[in-house]
Amino acid sequence: MGTYEFDLWVFMLAAFLGFQLIRGVSPLLHTPLMSLTNAISAITVVGAILLTGEREASTLSRILGFSAVFLAVLNVVSGYLITDRMLKMFKKREPQKK
Repeated sequence: MGTYEFDLWVFMLAAFLGFQLIRGVSPLLHTPLMSLTNAISAITVVGAILLTGEREASTLSRILGFSAVFLAVLNVVSGYLITDRMLKMFKKREPQKK
C-alpha cells in the first residue's frame, strides 16, 4: 500500500469517526463542542499556512492549503458569531417604554 492510499484510509476513517461523534452529541453539549472545534480550526489555520508557505510546495499543496485556510477561518468566524448570538439570547431585555 502506497503513501497516498494510506493517507486516504486515514482521512476516510477520521471523517467517519468525526461524523459519528458529532451526531451522537446531546444538544446541551453543542456550545462547548463548538468552542472546541473553533480551537481545532485555529490550529488548522496555522498548520495550513505553514504548509502552504513552504518553498518546495507543489501547486496542489498550495491550492489545498489555501482552501484549508479559507474554510478553517470561515468556520472560526461563523462559530464565534453563532456563539455570540446564542449568548445574546440570555441577556435581560429592558422593558419597552410606552
